[in-house]
Amino acid sequence: MESGRDGWQLMAFHAKTGADVHADHWEVHPEAEEVVACLIGKIRLYLRPEQPGQEEEEIRLMAGTAAIVPRGRWHRIELDIPSNIMAVTLPRGSRLEKRAQA
Repeated sequence: MESGRDGWQLMAFHAKTGADVHADHWEVHPEAEEVVACLIGKIRLYLRPEQPGQEEEEIRLMAGTAAIVPRGRWHRIELDIPSNIMAVTLPRGSRLEKRAQA
């Protein structure tokens, strides 16, 4: 992630494949919540379990819906169909971690 930027970041993009949303990685933003909106299409937002033995939390987002990822919560996105996505967060300190395959 870019560490040289300061302030809030708004990203809007078209995603055709899982690679466009780095579906094989978890992401975390320790400085702020993140708003994830599905503008067009259908996506799934996953929150990583906070305790061992818990399941991932799945949030289904269709066109015109959004969710808030809590500050410091690891998350990832998967596509159901190609989608337009918007995300807003404070990226300072953000990290990616390769997802272990089940």
